[in-house]
Amino acid sequence: MRYDLAIFDLDGTILYTLEDLKNSLNYALTRHGYPARTLEEVRRFVGNGVRKLVERGAPAGTSSQELDRLYETFHVHYKQHDLDNTRPYEGIEALLEKLRGAGLRLAVVSNKVDYGVKDLCGRFFPGAFDLAIGERPGVGKKPAPDMVNEALAQTGVARERAVYIGDSEVDIQTARNAGMDEIIVSWGFRTAEELAPWGPKRVVSDPEALGAALTEPISAARPPERG
Repeated sequence: MRYDLAIFDLDGTILYTLEDLKNSLNYALTRHGYPARTLEEVRRFVGNGVRKLVERGAPAGTSSQELDRLYETFHVHYKQHDLDNTRPYEGIEALLEKLRGAGLRLAVVSNKVDYGVKDLCGRFFPGAFDLAIGERPGVGKKPAPDMVNEALAQTGVARERAVYIGDSEVDIQTARNAGMDEIIVSWGFRTAEELAPWGPKRVVSDPEALGAALTEPISAARPPERG
């Protein structure tokens, strides 16, 4: 096969988490006297971690001290409500089972806080991933390549035998900063039109197409496509 390791983004790629993120953000905002945000607004805010989500959701000019308080309130609420509406995208569980059956190693790298990444992967995909890495002190968030490099080091897989899979411009940048192949999915938090200016090398529209892209033999590798 083309790859030995597939590294997945979490939110918007394998898990639909948008409603729970919105609800926790709005809890924090309204608790501190600020207006709530719509689901569409929150969709545009996600991708660079919770701190950036809070900054984007707060009114312009909010002080750093107040942002700290919003951030803490978000975390307290999200720890208790991160499973309320979150669910795997249709076809993802079958895809992961297929990939593991084909001998691929699997990892998750996310800008979500580390406890959330491990908790969600353990609950929704028990035993599916070799490792799951989230945001924590001392490790650069995506699009920095730090977490991807850590996944490569922990699995011992060569960079050229790994692929990064995500749903946003942050994921495109992450793969390129890490010097590895990318596959972008179009069912997540960004539309194909929003992703087009970033020039993704390969876009797939459903988990079946993603599975084919990940398991096709090297001899059958095709040029970049949109499907």
